[in-house]
Amino acid sequence: MKRILPAALAAAAMVSGVSAADATEGTPVTWGPCPADVAKPGLRCSTLDVPLDYRHPDGPKISVALSRLASAKPAQRRGVLLVNQGGPGLTGLGFPASLVEAGLPQPVRDAYDVIGFDPRGIGHSAPVTCDLTPKQTVESVNPPFPYRPADVTKAAEAAKTVAQQCLTSKTASALPFITTANTARDMDRIRVALGEPKLSYYGDSYGTYLGAVYTTLFPQRSDRIVLDSSLGPEGYDAEALRSQGLGFEIRFPDFAKLAAADPARYGLGATPAAVRAKYFELAERLDRVPAQGYDGTTFRTITAALLRADVALPALAKLWHQLDVGEPVAAAAGTDAGSDNFAAGYLAVVCGDSRWPQAVATYQRTVAVDRVRYPMYGPYAANIRPCAFWPSPVEPPVRITGRGPANVLMLQNLRDPATPMPGALRLRAAFGDRARLVTADQGGHVAYLNGSNQCGNDAVSDYLATGHRPAHDVFCRVTPGG
Repeated sequence: MKRILPAALAAAAMVSGVSAADATEGTPVTWGPCPADVAKPGLRCSTLDVPLDYRHPDGPKISVALSRLASAKPAQRRGVLLVNQGGPGLTGLGFPASLVEAGLPQPVRDAYDVIGFDPRGIGHSAPVTCDLTPKQTVESVNPPFPYRPADVTKAAEAAKTVAQQCLTSKTASALPFITTANTARDMDRIRVALGEPKLSYYGDSYGTYLGAVYTTLFPQRSDRIVLDSSLGPEGYDAEALRSQGLGFEIRFPDFAKLAAADPARYGLGATPAAVRAKYFELAERLDRVPAQGYDGTTFRTITAALLRADVALPALAKLWHQLDVGEPVAAAAGTDAGSDNFAAGYLAVVCGDSRWPQAVATYQRTVAVDRVRYPMYGPYAANIRPCAFWPSPVEPPVRITGRGPANVLMLQNLRDPATPMPGALRLRAAFGDRARLVTADQGGHVAYLNGSNQCGNDAVSDYLATGHRPAHDVFCRVTPGG
């Protein structure tokens, strides 16, 4: 079964969040039923209290929700595998079950208790809010596509309002501490509570940065670390978001080839160039006259989301055809957003991890530049966000380095639209000999259990189950049958 996806921190010397004594101390975890929204066969849940601010570990506490799929073969169990599906802002209690449903191999299941968790501020873990309206919830993450400098100025006004609401909401006091570094420290508290000397980890998308920060802050507590579809070593900053303009351009030819191969069915053009032209035609038409809940921004963001998985490309071509000829379409996801927790958690992390440019003129320039470099998606990705109006982070970013054991395996799709290859290469360089990079010759976001390149899947499964890691970086070519 393929996975279809939804949808940075103190210097290590400043504060690690765990002392030498902590390695053997902690409150044992008692497992019980999971909340109804994540209940799955075999999945058990619990909570763990952790410091809100690790600079003051005896101060106020928050509760982090955990889940566990226990190994069915205790004699073969070698430890715990903590997993995170990225975001930031996504929940994680159900992720162990999702991985199993996607085909997590039995040798990996046998070797670990698979541990999920809702990161601090998200889901069942002391959720934060910005008191956003449904429209603000959508536009705080997906601001309208900018054509002119005045559009950036208008977006800035809305972004500033969202930032002010976040910083005056009922959970405003927690926002400065909903960061990647603190979530990494929570991960080590989870390790301690589970009584494990070390922690193995699988994280994809933003979860790669979380894993990179964890294994930098706690190198000797890290066991087998797998990072799938990596952000750069800087984390999810303004440049990481801008890079999605490049990622879109790199990935789009895969879709254009599929759509052009069946012009009678999709009616989007008989060549990839014609399909690309149809993209601009539809986007600009919907900017002028929205239809069926789709404006140009929604069209672009839904297209970007569905480009993330090969199995979604036919549905994307069908959607384009329906919008083009006026056939009824399904409601656009997110247009009737309820809770603002995803948006609030996303903003807390990406704004609190690193400092974003503050001047509106800076974003006007980057939008103009990326309109030329990456016209399909670049202006959207370069537009201003609420982070421009966020307070300075409470601590500097963690610097990812090669200090620590050689225990990191990176897996990366060659044509990833969301975390494109240049970021993964920079992270690989930052890790030095700590890491090995396996590149899969395929498109889409998140490679493991989410594509047909068996070479990439096997590299991860073998490492987690046996500890075998390639001696050198590996390029996994397309082969017949995957």
